[in-house]
Amino acid sequence: MGEHIRKSSFSEEERKVFAQHLIDDIQALENMIKDGMIEDDIVRIGAEQEMCLINEDYRPSPNALEIIKDVNDDHFTTEFATYNIEANLDPFTLEKDCFTIVEQQLRSLLEKVKHSANKNDTKIILTGILPTISKDELGMDFMTPIPRYYRINEVLTAWRGDDFTVRIKGADELALHHDSVLFEACNTSFQLHLQIPPEDFIKSYNWAQAISGPVLGVCCNSPLLLGKELWRETRIALFQQSLDTRIWTKALKEEVARVGFGERWQKDSVTEIFKQDISTHRILLTKPIQHNSLDLLKDGVVPKLEALSLFNSTVYRWNRPCYGVGNGRPHLRIENRYIPAGPTITDEMANFAFWVGLMAGRPKKYDDMPSLMDFKSVKLNFLRAATSGSHAMFSWMGKAMTMKKIVVQELLPIAYEGLKKFNIDKADINRLLGVIENRANGKTGAEWQIKNFRELNKQMKLDSAIVQLTKAMYKNQQEDIPVHQWKPIRGMLETKCAFRWVSQIMSTKLMKLYEDDYANLALAIMRWNNIHHLPVENEKGELAGLLTWSHIEKFKELDKNEARVSDIMVKKVISVVPKTEIIVAKEIMVKHSIGCLPVCMDAHIVGIISKVDLEQYDISSQ
Repeated sequence: MGEHIRKSSFSEEERKVFAQHLIDDIQALENMIKDGMIEDDIVRIGAEQEMCLINEDYRPSPNALEIIKDVNDDHFTTEFATYNIEANLDPFTLEKDCFTIVEQQLRSLLEKVKHSANKNDTKIILTGILPTISKDELGMDFMTPIPRYYRINEVLTAWRGDDFTVRIKGADELALHHDSVLFEACNTSFQLHLQIPPEDFIKSYNWAQAISGPVLGVCCNSPLLLGKELWRETRIALFQQSLDTRIWTKALKEEVARVGFGERWQKDSVTEIFKQDISTHRILLTKPIQHNSLDLLKDGVVPKLEALSLFNSTVYRWNRPCYGVGNGRPHLRIENRYIPAGPTITDEMANFAFWVGLMAGRPKKYDDMPSLMDFKSVKLNFLRAATSGSHAMFSWMGKAMTMKKIVVQELLPIAYEGLKKFNIDKADINRLLGVIENRANGKTGAEWQIKNFRELNKQMKLDSAIVQLTKAMYKNQQEDIPVHQWKPIRGMLETKCAFRWVSQIMSTKLMKLYEDDYANLALAIMRWNNIHHLPVENEKGELAGLLTWSHIEKFKELDKNEARVSDIMVKKVISVVPKTEIIVAKEIMVKHSIGCLPVCMDAHIVGIISKVDLEQYDISSQ
């Protein structure tokens, strides 16, 4: 999530000065490009690995700060939430055994952080979205206590002027409001960097946009969020919506989302992209900057373009242009932000090699993408990949093609040639691109998760299913088996688990009644579905009562055609919250001789727990 800017006051005066620095940084970059100062005689690759921290129950473990302190290595940094950590890999020249070197460093860094995590009873898992993240871990108490994160949340919330809204529809639908940007913390990525010479930047950037759809399609690994089966790569929708400050009104107006794919092909230079972003997005973060970039250039010093770099870090293009300085020389690079973390290190390195090979091997006929494809078709390809993954149908150079056909017949040959062009070791090329080919012909991480999640959900409650799924993902990851070789989950299932909170065992798919429903229909619904108790809501969607079989006698005394649910329901309902301990819920049910307990949040029912639920789960350890 970038630098921590601890010294910033975020004052209006600082913002005014920062804006001028931003203008000057653009001019400085244009001057450096014009004067041939940008490095163009070497190509480097780099990566950022985001990871999730989980406890022994495979749920989020919020101790990133303690682990980073213990690991004591500048390669590691914090993320938005206290259950995420990021590792920044070193840049390496694109040549020979560079992918082996990157993989070795990645494995070394992960082993290092695993060692510190073990001291804190924590495990490390690589996945696009951790299946066991619940609404409980999306509160402000899980935000990493660093000024940058608080400032982003404060400003975006103020700009939004209302709660953020997440609404994603796949096989299931997720629709809810939330009061912070912490939903962004659900997303964990493997971000890829490739240095690009300035004279080739626009051609490379447009090509990067063109291939994004099919590349994402073969890499999907994030189909689940809060127990809902949504998009094959749910991160794409979630990241945009969790940072969306656009205010919806009755007026028809166009606003560019802060997280997005882009709106058009690029034509001139990288500064064109930066200018577009500055023109369409407000300054989110500021910091004090000591030296003006134009003055530094005059003095023969290469500027870091601090204002531009900070601003750019708060505009989240899926293919992001970046400026940097390494060994005293300025360079440009493209950051691929749409690749999810996991399922294994081998899968991630295969994704890396595939994308770099594609970028490096771009055939000359694709130098002018605007003349070959309409931008909206490319943007739609990206959306189709996110929603449907390997099942997506793409428009490629005017033809309708499946993900498999594009990847195997069109893109893999380009990637092979691109890696050969930079003398990458043949063994690495065959090994890593072979994983991509097998995955295109087999299954992605998203497909494996969905298939097994559906099977588990037939056998056990939702919470148990996502725990077992996460456990199996972790186990396969430790063995570093590429996901196309992962087998169905068998032999590791625990139908009885020790749980603590009612949210972990409650039923969430509920039939509900309303106060003004006719009682005879309500009782018929209960009889048809063999349900012994149904919650009753008022017109505001709040829990207003409970109807059970014991009310049948009361119904007999009323006019069967006129009686309403409100006439026979229990109005004083005993309820609990999701974080009520199971043992406490059991005591309440015994004390009051009741067979069920509604589970509520802010007067809204989110689940129900019954005696049957308690009998199915082991609470003896509580």
